[in-house]
Amino acid sequence: MGDVSASLERPLRADAERSVRTILEAAERVLARDPGASLEQVAQAAGVARTTVHRRFATRQALVDAMSAAAVEQLAAAIEAGRPETAPPLVALHEITANVLRVKVSWPFALASSMRPDSPVAEAQRRISRRCVELLGKAQAAGAIDAAVDLDWARRVYYALIGETLAGDDASDPDALAARVVDTLLRGIGPRPA
Repeated sequence: MGDVSASLERPLRADAERSVRTILEAAERVLARDPGASLEQVAQAAGVARTTVHRRFATRQALVDAMSAAAVEQLAAAIEAGRPETAPPLVALHEITANVLRVKVSWPFALASSMRPDSPVAEAQRRISRRCVELLGKAQAAGAIDAAVDLDWARRVYYALIGETLAGDDASDPDALAARVVDTLLRGIGPRPA
């Protein structure tokens, strides 16, 4: 009997997860267009009742926090998919950049939302920043980045390049954009030797 009830609960949990994911994705679309949109507008975009959104997220801030957490979780997965520990540093940097661009295109509102510095999402973002510096350190050790470069400064420049890329370019080809970001980070904008 316990096995039957456990198997009946699984689809409900999976269904609940799909419902939450649908709400979060709809909220991203709606709030990216109109940051002042109501939870009712989010529910309508998600194709669920307003009470469903309120049952899952007690407040608008709880919804925004959940969106940020989902986006940062996807960023962390995008970084892992680039194999920063095992791939050659420049290969990993390119792959991670393309993956991050894909995630950032999908979550512009959630990733731009400010959060409490003591929140789990803020801590996850700090871990991502540390991993970025570690990867840049590997690229530096491989000779792709000058030995005198401050790696935290390089990380900040890298983040700025990604942000500006998304602000001004069509992100339909993340691999091409990643190549531009990495090339600009590593070689700058000065003239190339002939």
